[in-house]
Amino acid sequence: MSDYDNFFLPADNLEEAKEFYGRQLGLEVKFDFTDKGMTAFRVGANEPAIILSTRHAQPTIWFTVESVKTAYKDLTSRGISFLSEPFEIMTGYAVEFNDPFGNKLGLTDYSKMGPSS
Repeated sequence: MSDYDNFFLPADNLEEAKEFYGRQLGLEVKFDFTDKGMTAFRVGANEPAIILSTRHAQPTIWFTVESVKTAYKDLTSRGISFLSEPFEIMTGYAVEFNDPFGNKLGLTDYSKMGPSS
């Protein structure tokens, strides 16, 4: 794992989430995909964002890796049980798993974004 990616928090009302995180806390919107069930807020100049999602039922931390498929194979061989096979997202691939305490963690890559310059 090379870095944090995003922090997912559940939200059953994205308009209320935008009011709280945007207007009340003063965070800048990074992206707003309300039609896909999520909106994201920047925290300072950090690339990782707080993403409020109607899809995530519990808080989730995602980490970036070079290749989700490679990391999936490696971590499976080390005894990690994933919640699914790697799945495609807009920027690449992702996969999620629980730690021994029930906290949800995930891996993501940016393989659809091409080489970084």
